[in-house]
Amino acid sequence: MSSASSLNPKRYQPNINRFLALCGRNYFHILRWLPDGAEQGASWQVKGEFGFLDVRLLENTRYTQLIEISRNVDTSGFVDPPKISVRVYHDAKLAEVLTSRQIYQLSPVYDYPNLRMHHRDEKYRVNAFLEELLRIDNHTSVVCLAES
Repeated sequence: MSSASSLNPKRYQPNINRFLALCGRNYFHILRWLPDGAEQGASWQVKGEFGFLDVRLLENTRYTQLIEISRNVDTSGFVDPPKISVRVYHDAKLAEVLTSRQIYQLSPVYDYPNLRMHHRDEKYRVNAFLEELLRIDNHTSVVCLAES
């Protein structure tokens, strides 16, 4: 038995294949309603069965786009509505959450316990949340494309 494994027998090992599969699914969910030729600063709503997603294009480069996705729900001020920044990699066909409302830079792995009480696999969980957010309304159409 190596000394490294005896010091920390339950060390978290991220499953890269699982993470990349999740980012690939998110890419294809986003691709269904991401307009071709959208300019940086454009914003639009995506309508689904149970509501709308507000989307804004923050950055637009040859191979990537940075979009902000939020869902406005009546929370009476008790809970902040979800708002995340997602990097869309068109060359790799992946979409990865870069920031969420409470986390400004996601680390691949967090030590546990930690001061902010992030899970060891927080990055995976936030990307899994994006998948749920994209699935919840079965988004099918762009409702409004407007310059902001």
